[in-house]
Amino acid sequence: MILKVMSFFVGICVGSFLNCVIYRLEKKESFLKGRSKCPFCSHPLTWKDLIPILSFLLLKGKCRYCGKRISLQYLLVEFFTGVLFFLTSFFAFSFFELIYLFLIISFLIVIFVFDLKHFLIPEKVIYSAIILSFVYQIIQGVDSLSFFEYFKNLGLALIPSLFFLIVVFVSREKWMGMGDFVLSFLMGLILGFPKILIGLFFAFFFGGIIGIGLVISGKKRWKSHVPFGPFLVGGTFLSLFLGDKIIEWYLYYFVNFFGDKFLW
Repeated sequence: MILKVMSFFVGICVGSFLNCVIYRLEKKESFLKGRSKCPFCSHPLTWKDLIPILSFLLLKGKCRYCGKRISLQYLLVEFFTGVLFFLTSFFAFSFFELIYLFLIISFLIVIFVFDLKHFLIPEKVIYSAIILSFVYQIIQGVDSLSFFEYFKNLGLALIPSLFFLIVVFVSREKWMGMGDFVLSFLMGLILGFPKILIGLFFAFFFGGIIGIGLVISGKKRWKSHVPFGPFLVGGTFLSLFLGDKIIEWYLYYFVNFFGDKFLW
């Protein structure tokens, strides 16, 4: 249990760093050098201003130096990174897998926030995540007892991304951007088959509900652009943690009623 609690605290610290990455990606600055500073008054921040979650709460969401309100994004990213790291500690089978999932979650959080704010998936982030996932899957496949079965399932997991590619070309990126295709490819690498189907189902389901809700509320029109990347990331997280349980539920109830014709 100590490891799991530590995972949460590691997560909120990583979340603080991810906020820095997101901000500097926006400004096209390097996040590997230079001190953190207030985005409004540019005053350098001290350690007292950078304690994850606690500093935000103690300062009541305002800059210590200029009094300007700090975006709630900083608190939410730190908190939910901690929560996701904590949940991951229950699912990882080895320390190697745990570190891999921590890194992947970090990439996905940056993609989620950046696409939500700018309707754009940063190429440096997503291609780095793909390389990491590809190398990890190669290592896992080589170590697996059934080499060909492992890579067959991985290949099946990448097929749904072809649907995204077709939509991108047919619509000339009006319905869906190239970044969404690349993200769906990354989802296949992360989730494998059949969990990729669960992740995409959640993405389209919640994307549809929220999209319709925005139109009904008058905040968006039918032709308005809504970033789909956050829904794909959300679907990835849900499938990562709940996918196996949902598949078990599906097999138990549907196969019992309708027979094995509903098996993959």
